[in-house]
Amino acid sequence: MNEQLRRDAEAVVRTAIASVLPDRAVERALAGMDFPGRVWLVAAGKAAWQMSRAAVEFLRVPIAGGVCVTKYGHVMGPIEGVECMEAGHPVPDENSFRGTECILKLTENLTERDTVLFLLSGGGSALFEKPLIDPEELQSITNQLLACGADIVQINTVRKRLSAVKGGKFARWCAPARVEAVVLSDVLGDPPDMIASGPAVADSATCADALAIAREYDLKLSERAWECLCTETPKSVDNVRTRIIGSVRQLCAAAGEECRKRGYETVFLTDQLSCEAREAGRFLAAIVRSHAGSGRKMAFLAGGETVVHLTGGGLGGRNQELALGAAEGLAGLCACVISVGSDGTDGPTDAAGGYADGDTLAELTAKGISVAGVLRENDAYHALKAVDGLIFTGPTGTNVNDVAVVLIGE
Repeated sequence: MNEQLRRDAEAVVRTAIASVLPDRAVERALAGMDFPGRVWLVAAGKAAWQMSRAAVEFLRVPIAGGVCVTKYGHVMGPIEGVECMEAGHPVPDENSFRGTECILKLTENLTERDTVLFLLSGGGSALFEKPLIDPEELQSITNQLLACGADIVQINTVRKRLSAVKGGKFARWCAPARVEAVVLSDVLGDPPDMIASGPAVADSATCADALAIAREYDLKLSERAWECLCTETPKSVDNVRTRIIGSVRQLCAAAGEECRKRGYETVFLTDQLSCEAREAGRFLAAIVRSHAGSGRKMAFLAGGETVVHLTGGGLGGRNQELALGAAEGLAGLCACVISVGSDGTDGPTDAAGGYADGDTLAELTAKGISVAGVLRENDAYHALKAVDGLIFTGPTGTNVNDVAVVLIGE
């Protein structure tokens, strides 16, 4: 393993993630807001605790009450005036439903003098949920969508219609109160109605879109679920102002700046990466093969969110599959690929992502591990663990998609 490349790669992604922590961004958003009446704080998503803490610190007026619902392991301490709760992600669980009921109780019977400060981040689709169908079926549908390789827009288009709070319905619930939404984006292109399934945004997708997705992936749905897919969501919401305060574009920009500081000639590829994770890894390795041996230190950056089509029963995540997918193409070269989720969690694992370099394939082979076999079983976690290829950050407090960094040494 090239220790210098590894140190540089980890430093780049950690610096990039630090640049998109929500504290300063929340402060900037609040500076332009006026709160003439009571303020109620509602937060949902993987970054909900961090955003809530920042809001309570920087608000110029006290909050009347608050509820924060985030992923397990993401509450880092008490926040004055805010009930902090943890729940399931990426599949909603009983605590997701319980936390949502607390939010709805907090925001019932509001008046036009009230303001809801709505702090939203990726993961909110699972963490903020009141299902219109049997909860167990909702969990089954979520698992079906995750397993079939549907992208986040397709998943959220379906989930909006199965929920009492998504697709603008929470905004309607809060009316006539005003809703000030402060949003960290984890959806490519930052469409507000798709981030966390748009609880406070008019829905741009239609029933026809949702039905087409259900048929494309042959989802197993009850009669009640089909009825929900045929029920239209709100197409206008007039009591909400939305500010998007962070996205994968900022994540990539910060990664690029750190690469340049470390002497790498840096090329930004895209912040719209959206394909099979292993294919993205192979593509990035192909870029390496085109430039390796040039005698120049180079870096290539790609942000976005890839998908994994489950064919096996192993353990891993999209960033780990991306790194492992690059291993064969990197073999023998002075180069590496690192890919991480900005929230610090990759799939249902404790790793943030994965790392592979020119030695990874040989190390795997020496241990009798076949890359093709591992990918077939979707078991990237255990393969990378065997060769010290897992990246751990712990919960970061933000969530703005993933970043993949290619480094080529001299």
